[in-house]
Amino acid sequence: MSTILHSLKRTWWHPVLRRAAQAYVAGPDLTDALAVCRAVCRRGGACTLGYWNRAEDPVSTIMETHRAALQAVTTEGLPCSLSVKAPAWRFSFDLLREVLERGRQRAIPVIFDSLGPEVAEATFSLITQLQPVYPALGCTLPGRWRRSVRDADRLSALGLRVRVVKGQWTDPDEPDCDTRTGFLAVIDRLVGGASHVAVATHDPDLARVALRRLRAAGTHCELELLFGLPARRVLQIADEEGVRVRLYVPYGASFLPYRLSHIRQTPHVGWWFLRDLLFGRACSQVRAARSARQKAAYANPRLRLGAEN
Repeated sequence: MSTILHSLKRTWWHPVLRRAAQAYVAGPDLTDALAVCRAVCRRGGACTLGYWNRAEDPVSTIMETHRAALQAVTTEGLPCSLSVKAPAWRFSFDLLREVLERGRQRAIPVIFDSLGPEVAEATFSLITQLQPVYPALGCTLPGRWRRSVRDADRLSALGLRVRVVKGQWTDPDEPDCDTRTGFLAVIDRLVGGASHVAVATHDPDLARVALRRLRAAGTHCELELLFGLPARRVLQIADEEGVRVRLYVPYGASFLPYRLSHIRQTPHVGWWFLRDLLFGRACSQVRAARSARQKAAYANPRLRLGAEN
């Protein structure tokens, strides 16, 4: 009986999640993501191209889309980095090295996303293997994980770029941690030591505090935002602090950038889910309006997207 109920839940629930998640990808293909990147880069901003793969995607598909992305960024000279997910590559040093040869000439930054804490150590091991042959690497640290403060020391010592996020996946050793406190604890560990820090949050107050701490210590930093999330208020913070804005542009499969299990701690997540479900990109008229708002936010002439600290 439980198997039948589980099957029924998947039958109706997964399409609901996919519909809500469509607001957070530029589209299914690289061409969709590149169109967004070109618009942002024309305003002096920068982007991160992130292919969101499906679990069933073969490694050959993962390799091909990253090859194409590196080729496009190199050919057009776009100020873009590439985001990779180590599990999708089966943590293979050989496969990643083969593809990254395309980006070596321009030293295109390649940043590893954070996934579950259970794959963090394997990801760090892969980064350590790759750095001697491709130094332009970085890694994402979630404020939600206790280990991130220690990992910040490792990344600083290696001279790698760091993206700091609140994080989706709960730390099993500290499931009820305060993500804002954890976020700033990681920032404080990177202050004065990291080569470059991307403050990846849409929380204006958190962004302001983090950027000010980094800039006060002379640590090179920028604000990184996720395509599809509200941006106007936090863009103003970047303008006030004089830092560059980078937009993370996902393409491929649709996934929610928040977890519904966090609704109790963060009630606004419930509102986001309802909004995304009702007004996701699947509705053509609303999709067009959302796209226009996104472009307007990042093309606002009052915002200096290309400012550097």
